[in-house]
Amino acid sequence: MAHSKYVEDIDAIVEAGKASREALDYARARAKEDMKLIDLSREIERFITDRGFAFAFPVNLSINDEAAHYTPKADDDKMFRVGDVLKIDIGARKNDNLVDCAITVDPSNKHAKLVEACDFALEAAISKVKAGVELRDIGKTVEEISKERRVIPIRNLGGHGIVAGELHADIFIPNFDNGDATRLQEGQVIAVEVFITDGKDGYVKEGKDVEIFRKFGGYGQIRNSDSRKIADFIDRNYGTYPFALRWLMEGFESEFKVRAALNDMMRNELLESYPILIEKSGGMVAQSEKTLIVEKDSCTVLT
Repeated sequence: MAHSKYVEDIDAIVEAGKASREALDYARARAKEDMKLIDLSREIERFITDRGFAFAFPVNLSINDEAAHYTPKADDDKMFRVGDVLKIDIGARKNDNLVDCAITVDPSNKHAKLVEACDFALEAAISKVKAGVELRDIGKTVEEISKERRVIPIRNLGGHGIVAGELHADIFIPNFDNGDATRLQEGQVIAVEVFITDGKDGYVKEGKDVEIFRKFGGYGQIRNSDSRKIADFIDRNYGTYPFALRWLMEGFESEFKVRAALNDMMRNELLESYPILIEKSGGMVAQSEKTLIVEKDSCTVLT
């Protein structure tokens, strides 16, 4: 494995990758139709924390036309129903060494062609990864396979670079040939993340639900004591990593005070939100993702 200037600790990121892969396998086995998403998310998160890891981001459990960023509310009744397509997106971290990976679960096999196309496209894209490869070539591979399988890639979502402490960094790895001639570097850590749909649009839009946030340090001009207390809790427990609103609900009894605090932080430009992302035409979405380290002539898959 190549030495990486992008990683704080190679051994730690390998461990985080192994834990994330095992968590995905566990989640695939546990994801049953007519199961509440809140129950599944808590089981997955417990699986990760019981092994001594923190989260790069909250577990995403996005259904059908939802592509990403759905994580359950604390009192969520939403269920994984018969015929649904469920995306499970997980990232464990050890200190500032973090990874990202995802699968699509379809127990009914109603959308097997879509899921198989996504998985096949990911593996084909990974086979292209090595130092010197242009980003557009990875996207072109996904695009060509999607066309062969009569589905379409989602153009405004894709993979990304990963550096110590930052999940989305350096580069965007497209799911189509976007003309980006940027070349991969030896030792670079990347997540190849394929999104495809059977819809007509191939783009996602922001939905109304927002349950994931990321805070920048400090209080800004916040004067309310409750808001400062919640801001301090976030800083101490999650740092600048994304967190779920329901995690705060476990530490504070009043949803009103939590939401008021988040609004205070938003006004002070201390908070970034991650709205749910939905395929514009309402098409089913499949997702498949792995984290890799770029090598001279190939790559090492971490997840």
